[in-house]
Amino acid sequence: MAMTLTVPIEFLNLPKHLVIYNQYQKEVNVTLSGPRSIMQEMRSRTLSLPVDLAEAKPDTVVLKTDNLVLPLPGGVSVVRMQPASITLSIDKLVEKQIPIMTETQGKVPHGYALQEIVLSPDNILVSGPQTLLERQQVLKTHLINLEGMMESSTIPVHLALSPELANLIGETSVAAKITVKEKIVEKIIHGIPISIRDTAGPVELKPDVISVFASIPEGLVADTLALPMLFRASIYVGSGELPRIAPVEVFAVAVPGHEVTVIKSYTPQEVELLPPGSSRQSEPAPVEEKKPEKPEKKKKKDLVHKPASQ
Repeated sequence: MAMTLTVPIEFLNLPKHLVIYNQYQKEVNVTLSGPRSIMQEMRSRTLSLPVDLAEAKPDTVVLKTDNLVLPLPGGVSVVRMQPASITLSIDKLVEKQIPIMTETQGKVPHGYALQEIVLSPDNILVSGPQTLLERQQVLKTHLINLEGMMESSTIPVHLALSPELANLIGETSVAAKITVKEKIVEKIIHGIPISIRDTAGPVELKPDVISVFASIPEGLVADTLALPMLFRASIYVGSGELPRIAPVEVFAVAVPGHEVTVIKSYTPQEVELLPPGSSRQSEPAPVEEKKPEKPEKKKKKDLVHKPASQ
């Protein structure tokens, strides 16, 4: 009686410093022949085809399956094995720390900037065949889509691995911390009014507006009709005597959805507190402009007709 069984290959005694790194045949189809009673029992037996690799060295090895010995009970013989040969790529087993690089697609919206992408971890220790790892200088992530991203976030990203590396590492992902911020512009804003706080009576300020030099989100500049609205300036008066000098306090208005505006400097930092009407009294009287005198018109001389000489 003949029957065909699928038998797994069992590699034995491979030295610890070596590794098989190719996609090899892991099973063989074996056709057996023998007495019916024994052959019927063979179906319930667990068979494997042992291959001794104790003498293996880094190389490409072709094993003829006809030369392999399958342990069988007496009276049973091998008619044939398929495939006829098995190819093994054997190499030194090494470890290598390989850096990970991000791959992106798309762009953040206008007015925003991608500050950085930080991976955690940013490298991985890989154990595998020397030939493969020597040519692997970097690992890359799958594409990270930046299109329309207006705020920072942390997302998991899978590595884009070749089949050989996927067999070594398995499905691997890292955490990508993506930092996106609004673009910042520096501007000088004039004409910011100064409000008066805690005054016991009427008071005048000289001057009554300030100018601010600040770093402002580009998108906020575009969205604001009057830039002085982004700042608040005030002065504390109290009950002191007038006139006197007092410091100006300034802060930037926080606008939801935008980065913080940073005031770098402002001028003036102090203003005069004056009694009401002082600023008008101190102004010089307007000088009346004199109209230029019109030049006198010259009188026309009377024309005298002389008699014609005789």
